[in-house]
Amino acid sequence: MATALVVLVVGVVGYGALGYWDAVRQSGEYATRADALIADGRGPDGLDVERLRQLVLVQDPGYLEHGGVDLSTQGAGLTTISQSLSKRLGFDEFRPGIGKIRQTGFAVGLESQLNKNQILALWLDTVEMGRGPDGWMTGLFLASESIYGRPLMEVTDQEYHRLLAVLIAPGQFRLLEEDDALDDRSSRIARLVLGDCSPDGQRDVWLDGGA
Repeated sequence: MATALVVLVVGVVGYGALGYWDAVRQSGEYATRADALIADGRGPDGLDVERLRQLVLVQDPGYLEHGGVDLSTQGAGLTTISQSLSKRLGFDEFRPGIGKIRQTGFAVGLESQLNKNQILALWLDTVEMGRGPDGWMTGLFLASESIYGRPLMEVTDQEYHRLLAVLIAPGQFRLLEEDDALDDRSSRIARLVLGDCSPDGQRDVWLDGGA
């Protein structure tokens, strides 16, 4: 029994370490890609300070402080921005469960080699945004242009909140149509950024407790 437990622990640690070193090995490529996005105005600097604050508040409120993992911040949920990015960079097909171990190691590896702006630039470029007029959309900047025909900094606050609302369930919400569930999620986000509601616990990413 004890031997089996030791083997299990070693396997878990080893699988996480594999993700960590995979991220480290590829960090130069990721940094180059991120810097190109930033130079093109498609990184966090492509948002003003307030809209960047809102994005982080909704998606990963402890982002600027944590090292890839956050198990305590109100509304943080179980997946940070760095872990979310790791799903797309580190896996051909991510599967929950044991995949979370490697995902977490990969996220910590990214955090050890890239700065916060670089990680966020890659996340902004790769995040899934649901269906648009030309099919499945990837990237927040692209989604703004595809759905609203305007750059991200030119959309209204309501439009921006709808884009943020999609992030939690891109396969569920419909940006191209009337969608009551999306509108409800958007209104909760609007209240959150104004300070009129707050998540009820670390896992309240849907803001059910602050409705």
